[in-house]
Amino acid sequence: MGRTAMDLDSDEIVANAIGIFRERGLAAVSMRSVAQRIGVSPIPLYRRIGNKEALLRAMADAMLAEAIPVLDIDQPWQSYALQWATALRDRLRHHRDVIALLGNRREAYVEASKPLIEALRQAGFDADAAVQACRLLMWAIVGFVAVESHGHARPATRSRKRPGADPAGLDEAEADVLFRMNVEYLTAGLNDQKSQRRRPRRRRHSSA
Repeated sequence: MGRTAMDLDSDEIVANAIGIFRERGLAAVSMRSVAQRIGVSPIPLYRRIGNKEALLRAMADAMLAEAIPVLDIDQPWQSYALQWATALRDRLRHHRDVIALLGNRREAYVEASKPLIEALRQAGFDADAAVQACRLLMWAIVGFVAVESHGHARPATRSRKRPGADPAGLDEAEADVLFRMNVEYLTAGLNDQKSQRRRPRRRRHSSA
């Protein structure tokens, strides 16, 4: 007797879809291929999770959510931002199709951003500034990974004192250093901006 929609858990469906994705790429993910992997007809999948787009959204949410580190309330926000950014970068470059899966499915990014926004709020950023800061970091990470994924990181031909200073290329270790610098410069700038906003304005004294 076949399994029904009530027998299936949405997490099981998503986990099997992610398994196919990691093994064979985004093009291999379909309601039929996931159903075959689980051992059911596609009908219970549609009833439990919806259509293919709903499945892809759930996959994107799960893949980012499981990569994001848990926020330690005693951790400085810059330290958590670096940890968060590094985890997100590792997840995005883990598979060539990850960015294609995420695409314009912004809900996954929104969910992944919540712990960092909370860290920023606890550090004294107002709501708008926290969201803005998180978006700037997210864009920086996605852009960095996009460059990496197009093969711009390659063995350097000469030794330089500064990582990434050789115009001919850079190796993976140098890319790691540049990524950390990128995040640290950005968080330092955001912290300075926050400090400036909190400084009291001096009153101008009118001359008699």
